[in-house]
Formats: sequence, C-alpha cells, structure tokens
Amino acid sequence: MPAHDDLPRLDQRHIAPGDPWLPIEILDELTSTNSLLVADPRPWRILAAERQVQGRGRLARGWVTTPGAALAVSVAVPVSGMPLGWVPLVAGLALAEAIMETSGIEAVVKWPNDVLLPGDGERKVAGILSEWTPQGVVVVGSGINVLQTRADLPLDTATSVRAAGGEVTREALLTAYLRGLADHVRGFGAGTRERFVARCATIGREVEVHEPAGVRHGLATGVDAEGRLVLHGSQSEPDAFAVSAGDVVHVRPRGTS
Repeated sequence: MPAHDDLPRLDQRHIAPGDPWLPIEILDELTSTNSLLVADPRPWRILAAERQVQGRGRLARGWVTTPGAALAVSVAVPVSGMPLGWVPLVAGLALAEAIMETSGIEAVVKWPNDVLLPGDGERKVAGILSEWTPQGVVVVGSGINVLQTRADLPLDTATSVRAAGGEVTREALLTAYLRGLADHVRGFGAGTRERFVARCATIGREVEVHEPAGVRHGLATGVDAEGRLVLHGSQSEPDAFAVSAGDVVHVRPRGTS
C-alpha cells in the first residue's frame, strides 16, 4: 500500500460541530476507538484516531484504517426517546448525507450499518458499529474511507470518496457528519424515519439475511418503529417478518424482476 506520510494529520481546529459535542480528542494510534469510548462514555464525547491496530466491524470483522486517508471515529450518544435499533440507522443516514453535502457524491445506506456509493458500483465507503453501555449511552464507531486512491483499497468491494471521484477534507466531512448525527438524534421522529427509508438501498430489494440459525430470504419492504427490517417472505416462508440483526446480502437490484 502506498505510504501516506505526506497526508496531514487531522486538524482539530477545523473540526467544530458545535453544541452538544465535546471538543474532539485525536490520538495518533490506539487499539480501537470504540473500546476506549465504551470504557468512558461521557455523553457527546468524540474520539478519533489516525491508526487503529484492532479496529472492529460487525460480526467481529476487522476494519483497516489508512493513516492520513481514512477516518476512524467513535462518539458517545445519549439516547432518549429513540429506539435503540434506530441508532446505527440514524448514524448511517447522517454519514450518507454528510458525504453528499461535502463532496457531491451520491451515498446510500445499506441496512443496518453500511454506507455505499451507488455511482461506484455500490461499493462500501463506510461501516458503523454501535455498542450499548450500562450508562445509557450508545457508542457509535465509524470507519470512513475518504482520501484513498483505488490502489490503496484492500478489496474490490471497497471504495473511498476520492476513488469515486469526490474531493473533500476529512475535517469537513467529519464536522458535517457530527452535526447531522446530533440533529437526527435530538430531533428523532417521523421525518428522520422517512429520510432514512428514502436513502436506504436495501428497501425494494430481494435480500438474504444471514442469521445464526440460518439464511432467510425475502423482499425488503420497509423499516418498522423499532428499526427492524421488514421483509415479505419467499415461497418457503410466505408470511411477512422482521429482523433486528443479521448480515444482509442484496440479491437483486431495485426494479428488476
């Protein structure tokens, strides 16, 4: 992978999302931003790292952070009046909207926790991992590919804002994401749910949901009040059902038969 020594370190002076966020903390290297924040989840705390050595995604997957080119950030969000299942969905919505706002690149959400760029083959630009704490605060970790070139990316299914043709600083993207996330969390309601559904690439698709008990198939038709994905079943499972967790695979594009 090409060196990124020439890329600047995150500049705290240009990351100012405002109320209610605490001043951002930026470390050069740590194990995992989520792990450190779970240990001290002060509400509205922000922790970013240039390099994670044990970054985590869902289902115990690793997440590679490219120093100087990616964002590895975790935030502590106090949740009141929002179903817990909606937290990763709202975070994905805020991030997709921030990518569009700052770079002009179309971004969509894959239920429950990925952000994809449809103009770049629906490759994954970001992933989200939410962890609940006894203090009633949810730690939301995000790994976002921003400045990598195509050659920097470890998988053909991954992309970055730059690889998709967009240009944005990491500071501008992070600031927009934090502002949007706070707005969605504090003003959660029907409007936020409608905006998520409109930006969710999973809805309207034939999907496979990989759960510990096996694989379920269906047409994703919506998201319920608890944040669960609602599906209309297949011939083997004709009744509608909802899933709260699982690895979702898009089987068929929207609008195809």
